[in-house]
Amino acid sequence: MPRRKRRFSEEPFGPTVAKLMDDKGVTYRGLGAETGLSAGYLNHLVHGNRPVPSDDVVERLGRSLGVEPEHFLEYRIRKITTQLERMPELVDRLYRRLG
Repeated sequence: MPRRKRRFSEEPFGPTVAKLMDDKGVTYRGLGAETGLSAGYLNHLVHGNRPVPSDDVVERLGRSLGVEPEHFLEYRIRKITTQLERMPELVDRLYRRLG
Protein backbone atom coordinates (compact mmCIF):
# COMPACT_ATOMS: atom_id res chain seq x y z
CA MET A 1 0.00 0.00 0.00
CA PRO A 2 1.57 3.36 -1.02
CA ARG A 3 2.25 5.91 1.66
CA ARG A 4 -0.07 8.88 1.71
CA LYS A 5 1.71 12.14 0.90
CA ARG A 6 1.24 14.88 3.43
CA ARG A 7 0.21 18.19 1.95
CA PHE A 8 2.90 20.09 3.85
CA SER A 9 6.31 18.78 4.82
CA GLU A 10 7.65 19.63 8.25
CA GLU A 11 11.14 18.42 7.33
CA PRO A 12 13.96 20.55 5.88
CA PHE A 13 14.21 20.96 2.12
CA GLY A 14 16.88 18.34 1.41
CA PRO A 15 15.30 15.44 3.26
CA THR A 16 11.93 16.38 1.78
CA VAL A 17 13.29 16.22 -1.76
CA ALA A 18 15.02 12.91 -0.97
CA LYS A 19 11.79 11.39 0.38
CA LEU A 20 9.79 12.57 -2.64
CA MET A 21 12.42 11.19 -4.99
CA ASP A 22 12.29 7.87 -3.16
CA ASP A 23 8.48 7.83 -3.27
CA LYS A 24 8.53 8.51 -7.00
CA GLY A 25 11.42 6.13 -7.63
CA VAL A 26 13.46 8.75 -9.46
CA THR A 27 17.25 9.20 -9.45
CA TYR A 28 19.20 12.45 -9.43
CA ARG A 29 19.79 12.01 -13.15
CA GLY A 30 16.13 11.30 -13.80
CA LEU A 31 14.98 14.32 -11.80
CA GLY A 32 17.64 16.41 -13.47
CA ALA A 33 16.35 15.41 -16.89
CA GLU A 34 12.81 16.40 -15.88
CA THR A 35 13.79 19.74 -14.32
CA GLY A 36 16.79 20.85 -16.35
CA LEU A 37 18.93 20.84 -13.21
CA SER A 38 22.16 18.91 -12.94
CA ALA A 39 22.29 15.68 -10.94
CA GLY A 40 25.23 17.10 -8.99
CA TYR A 41 23.29 20.22 -8.02
CA LEU A 42 20.33 18.11 -6.91
CA ASN A 43 22.66 15.96 -4.83
CA HIS A 44 24.03 19.09 -3.15
CA LEU A 45 20.49 20.30 -2.41
CA VAL A 46 19.49 16.98 -0.86
CA HIS A 47 22.58 16.87 1.33
CA GLY A 48 22.32 20.51 2.41
CA ASN A 49 25.48 21.66 0.65
CA ARG A 50 23.60 24.36 -1.24
CA PRO A 51 20.99 26.80 0.03
CA VAL A 52 17.33 26.26 -0.72
CA PRO A 53 16.90 27.35 -4.34
CA SER A 54 14.80 30.21 -5.67
CA ASP A 55 11.04 29.90 -5.77
CA ASP A 56 11.00 29.14 -9.49
CA VAL A 57 13.36 26.18 -8.97
CA VAL A 58 11.32 24.96 -5.99
CA GLU A 59 8.21 25.19 -8.18
CA ARG A 60 9.92 23.20 -10.95
CA LEU A 61 11.04 20.53 -8.48
CA GLY A 62 7.56 20.37 -6.97
CA ARG A 63 5.94 19.83 -10.37
CA SER A 64 8.38 17.04 -11.20
CA LEU A 65 7.94 15.40 -7.81
CA GLY A 66 4.14 15.65 -7.83
CA VAL A 67 3.63 18.22 -5.08
CA GLU A 68 2.72 21.87 -4.87
CA PRO A 69 5.60 24.21 -4.01
CA GLU A 70 3.84 24.89 -0.70
CA HIS A 71 4.74 21.33 0.27
CA PHE A 72 8.23 22.63 1.09
CA LEU A 73 8.56 24.32 4.49
CA GLU A 74 11.08 26.88 3.25
CA TYR A 75 8.79 27.97 0.41
CA ARG A 76 5.99 28.62 2.90
CA ILE A 77 8.34 30.53 5.20
CA ARG A 78 9.47 32.72 2.29
CA LYS A 79 5.89 33.55 1.37
CA ILE A 80 5.05 34.43 4.96
CA THR A 81 8.19 36.54 5.32
CA THR A 82 7.40 38.44 2.15
CA GLN A 83 3.92 39.24 3.45
CA LEU A 84 5.20 40.21 6.89
CA GLU A 85 7.65 42.67 5.34
CA ARG A 86 4.64 44.45 3.84
CA MET A 87 2.74 44.46 7.15
CA PRO A 88 4.91 45.89 9.94
CA GLU A 89 1.91 46.22 12.26
CA LEU A 90 1.38 42.47 12.06
CA VAL A 91 5.08 41.88 12.79
CA ASP A 92 4.72 43.94 15.96
CA ARG A 93 1.59 42.07 17.05
CA LEU A 94 3.21 38.70 16.45
CA TYR A 95 6.38 39.74 18.22
CA ARG A 96 4.48 40.87 21.30
CA ARG A 97 2.53 37.62 21.30
CA LEU A 98 5.70 35.52 21.10
CA GLY A 99 7.35 37.44 23.92
